[in-house]
Amino acid sequence: MTNLVRRNGFGLQNRGFEDFYNMMDSFFNEEFPSKRSNVESFKVDISENDNEYTVEAELPGFEKEDISIEFDEGKLTLKAEKSESVDESNESKNYIHRERKMSKVSRRMYFKDVDEENIKASLDKGVLNIQIPKKAELQKVKNIQID
Repeated sequence: MTNLVRRNGFGLQNRGFEDFYNMMDSFFNEEFPSKRSNVESFKVDISENDNEYTVEAELPGFEKEDISIEFDEGKLTLKAEKSESVDESNESKNYIHRERKMSKVSRRMYFKDVDEENIKASLDKGVLNIQIPKKAELQKVKNIQID
């Protein structure tokens, strides 16, 4: 039972406002079938180890030129935008149903103690992978010499 992690009433580890902001982002970006079926978003997995956070975002159909990644004051913002270019040869087609259109999606996550200069990202087969290194912990205990 030593591996159990105490969580608050929302199923989150108590890490201060970071969890609150992530919970609020999830609430407003998750789809509710009855009320939010027209909201476009994308799925994100976030993992953590002693040295870094890893963010994996599903962005099928987007090229790296379509994706913007910003990190500002602990906030990681992912934006992806693309629009279907209208080809004149397609104008002559008699479409019965057409769903390809402009897509614009965005997610924001909060992190603390991040080494902003060494964040790396890659895109492979529609999955955006971002490595966010943590700042090296400063030694909290200082030994003081007696004169």
